[in-house]
Amino acid sequence: MAAATSIPQHKISESPNSRTIEIGDWRITAQTNPISNAGECGALQAVLTGMPLPEMTFGNNSLELEHIPSQWKYSFRAQDALKAVKFGELQEGDGGVKVGYSEAWLRSRTGPLTDLPMPKTMTTKPYDWTYTTTYSGHQESSDISWQAADSDNTSHTIPLAELTRQDPILFYAEIPLFEDELHDNGASHLLVRVRVMPTCLFILLRFTLRVDNVLFRTFDSRIYHSFSSEPPLVVREISGWEAPYDRVKRQLPKRDDLTPMTDPNWIAKVLTGMPSEVTQRAGAGTKWRGLGTKLEIAVLKP
Repeated sequence: MAAATSIPQHKISESPNSRTIEIGDWRITAQTNPISNAGECGALQAVLTGMPLPEMTFGNNSLELEHIPSQWKYSFRAQDALKAVKFGELQEGDGGVKVGYSEAWLRSRTGPLTDLPMPKTMTTKPYDWTYTTTYSGHQESSDISWQAADSDNTSHTIPLAELTRQDPILFYAEIPLFEDELHDNGASHLLVRVRVMPTCLFILLRFTLRVDNVLFRTFDSRIYHSFSSEPPLVVREISGWEAPYDRVKRQLPKRDDLTPMTDPNWIAKVLTGMPSEVTQRAGAGTKWRGLGTKLEIAVLKP
């Protein structure tokens, strides 16, 4: 029988819209609020130089991570995530997506029975209407920088065995940042989760995109810290996957039940279960720069 995990001293404080845990050298605060109202959306849209906001924008939600001895702070907010959405004409690498029926719609108006040529198709709005973001959280003022992980150093990885153990969860929060139904053509949403266990903390920021009859896309940012690391070390893994809609659809447990295709966890499981040559190199043919995996570390020296 495995030895029981000892519970370190910690303190949790709560208010109607926030929860904070203080454990060791760390302070972690989760803010969860209702969808931004019209005035708040107007102010946020002005900050974003006029870019239309997602249908559900949680502009007052946030997750803040603070290492007190080094004064290192790392945060997750909708405003900063939306700043990473392309505003303006999409270029190669932005991963621009056309709706599934756009080509057929154009052919019906520029087919062989007309004298009009097929126009060059492009995203019709001056911003990425899918709200694709490669935001991975942001560091507040600090001179501590991320550096490439050493592939030969086991402390520079995220230990899945530790995260899948049945250790007590001392603190948990699930914080939506934005969601949009993409004019009934799919769904786009960004959600951050945090877990604090007796031995470590773990954060998952997940962007999920479904464009019906076109593609699925997932962009994950994982943050891990072991409380026993010395000097304190934070590991960040950033990964992007993408695959054609039909290829993902073929993985449905029941052919006539499309419900799993609205579940970000199922989508991520399918995309990560496919060969990386498919989902992290070829993708859905968009040449999106977010494809692939990058592993980094930050050493938190006072």
